[in-house]
Parts: sequence; structure tokens; C-alpha cells
Amino acid sequence: MTSQRTESTPRPVPASRCLRALIWHRMGQPGSEYFELRESAEGWTLAGSVVLAEDGVPYAADYTIGCDKQWLTREARILLRREGVEQSLSLRVDAQQRWWRGAEEVPQFRGCSDIDLAFTPSTNTLPIRRLALEVGQGTDVTAAWVRMPDLSLVTLPQRYTRLTPSRYRYESNGGRFVAEVETDELGLVLSYPPGWERVATTAG
Repeated sequence: MTSQRTESTPRPVPASRCLRALIWHRMGQPGSEYFELRESAEGWTLAGSVVLAEDGVPYAADYTIGCDKQWLTREARILLRREGVEQSLSLRVDAQQRWWRGAEEVPQFRGCSDIDLAFTPSTNTLPIRRLALEVGQGTDVTAAWVRMPDLSLVTLPQRYTRLTPSRYRYESNGGRFVAEVETDELGLVLSYPPGWERVATTAG
């Protein structure tokens, strides 16, 4: 007799390799992150563990972001801890670029290609790699922004302009925030003042 319990069969985890591990340090404020970029046959995984303080309150956040081979966000999982309380968020994106939180669609995110987590510089890599801009080119995007410290969900208009092979000008909210982001050959942040800077990395 053939078993009918296929729904309980665990899905195999795709084999992946770590392309780079690194540590970022937060400039001017308490905070650091251990991060890994991993590649598999299905695409890319960004995973980080962040500790930081907002208004003197300590936070810890673990996250994983899954992207397809074109660097389109397909899922994101976040676990935030503060003062003994845990808060989690899980998002997935379907083939029509609709974003879902469990069984409920997040309608304001419909059509967004990238997630942007407010507590890490890693998500800048997503549009940088996906857009593959030439030097001198710039493009407007709208990100699915997850804010700190409440993990609220809003859209964030952004613009990326490639200034040199390794440097980008990042603008958000119609230019109210502007920063120059220095990256490595994988599109991972080296320096993002006034936010983050890399202090340790594995060899490329």
C-alpha cells in the first residue's frame, strides 16, 4: 500500500556553498552583524545575526532571505528579540510579485522586487546585483521595507546610481536620505556611512 502522507515528508534542503562570511560594525552607535552569503542551484541566501541598540534598548535579530537566480526576493524570515520577548515575521513572494504574510497578502508590496531590512546593510546587495547598472546609470525602485523596532511593513521609494565600478549613490524618500555605498565584487557593502562598515571577512 502506498503511503498518502506526502504532505509530511520534509523537503530536501538544497546544497549550498558560502561565498562570503563577514562582520559589519555599526558606525557611531552600538551594533554589529555576522553575515553569510550562500549560493545554491535555486539562487541565493542572505543570512545574518544582528545585535544593536535603539534608544538604549538592546535588540537581537536573526534573519534569512531567499532569492532566485535573478536576485528577486522570494521569502524572508526574521526573528527579533528584545527584553525577553520574541517577535517573528515571515514573508513569501509568488510568481506574480505578490507578497504574503501567512495566508494574508500585503497589498502595498505588490510588484516590489526587493526586501529592505532597516537593521542591516545586506539588503542593499539585492537591487545592486539585480539591476546590474553600468557606471553612470541610475534607476528608481520601490522596496518592501521592514522597519525597526516594530517590524512594521511600508513601501520605500529608492534610487541607486552607479558612480564607479564599486561605488553607488543610494537615495530614499525622494532624496531626503542620501549615502554613498562602497561594495566588493559580490555587491556586498564595504562601507555605508553613516550606517555600517565591514571589519572582518573571509577571503573571496
